[in-house]
Amino acid sequence: MPEEIFDVVNERDEVISQAPRQEVHARGLWHRAVHVLVFNARGEVFLQKRSMTKDTAKGKWDSSSSGHLDTGEAYDACAVREVREEIGLHLTQTPERLFKLDARKETGWEFCWIYRCESEGPFVLHPEEIETGAWFAPAAVTQWVNAKPQEFARAFVLIWKLFLTQDGHR
Repeated sequence: MPEEIFDVVNERDEVISQAPRQEVHARGLWHRAVHVLVFNARGEVFLQKRSMTKDTAKGKWDSSSSGHLDTGEAYDACAVREVREEIGLHLTQTPERLFKLDARKETGWEFCWIYRCESEGPFVLHPEEIETGAWFAPAAVTQWVNAKPQEFARAFVLIWKLFLTQDGHR
């Protein structure tokens, strides 16, 4: 399978070039990604445990779905594509945009849009991407993140803390 090509962006999240995935990650070049938080009617959030074959954050808990934008792809289109590819959720509209993170060490130098949507599942997890997944009460996630942040992808720890301030959950 050919290596993915990412758009490389500047400090204003404007595309300045393209480069292969491995080079972008190895050199810490700024690029783009999305994270989608999926909630059910009970208010629980679905989290995925990343596969041990992933190139970063192997075996760590993460957002319901996340991924890099393809070259030329818009953030909203990527959010819809990633939930379909990773968890088998077919959305008929773009999830709700919550907030955007600037590229930084915790995000792996990714500018990230964070989204939210609702679904009851069940989900079909992509085996190369996800080891397992489960529903969690937000208070339990907060307690877990605070007690054992090392069990989560670094970006998720930041996203969850910002989500709590944005969403009013405490």
